[in-house]
Amino acid sequence: MEPIIICQDLKLGFGANILVEHLSFTIEKGSYLCIVGENGVGKSTLLRAILGLLKPLSGSIILGEGLQRREIGYLPQQTFVQRDFPASVREVVLSGCQGRCGLRPFYNREEKQIAEKAMEQMEITGLAETCYRDLSGGQQQRVLLARALCASDKLLVLDEPVSGLDPKMAETMYRLVACINRDMGITIIMISHDVREAIPYATHILHMDKDYFFGTAEAYRESEYGRLFLA
Repeated sequence: MEPIIICQDLKLGFGANILVEHLSFTIEKGSYLCIVGENGVGKSTLLRAILGLLKPLSGSIILGEGLQRREIGYLPQQTFVQRDFPASVREVVLSGCQGRCGLRPFYNREEKQIAEKAMEQMEITGLAETCYRDLSGGQQQRVLLARALCASDKLLVLDEPVSGLDPKMAETMYRLVACINRDMGITIIMISHDVREAIPYATHILHMDKDYFFGTAEAYRESEYGRLFLA
């Protein structure tokens, strides 16, 4: 497999506040990487750097497979303001195609078909005309996942997509993300606060702490970090 992301000796932070240092790893096309660790270790900061929203203090992030940053689908953590967004499900999902439009002020037939397919894959077609703010938390996350799918068929970056969901809805989200990875071949990078629930779906784990673990999910289970956090 060819690498889709190569991180080399990364140093990330804000001014004198260094969150990530000497971090190197490679993500191969088709992988499912789960990033875990305590709060404040730089997980979301790393995602921002991969997305090109934050410049590394040193080191480099190399995109492989001809990937452009505009081709990365992103599902950020939701804020209370976003949860109250007054638009239909179809409009929210379609907005994921903005990067495909270029200078066009409208969506073409192909982009509308992409949105319809994404809603079908996320099992929300029946909600297409429903106002986004009237949905449950789990339904909103599926809408945002469909939106991310409209942006990319190569790489999805998901920042704690099950945060705030009940166990049943969280399991549904994990299942949908796993299907995207397995059936569509899309590479997944996902932050999860729930190590035990996330591990079964991932191919690789990046555990961020004072030191780092990067390797297969199987190797993580046998590692010192895995034995501690999965106990």
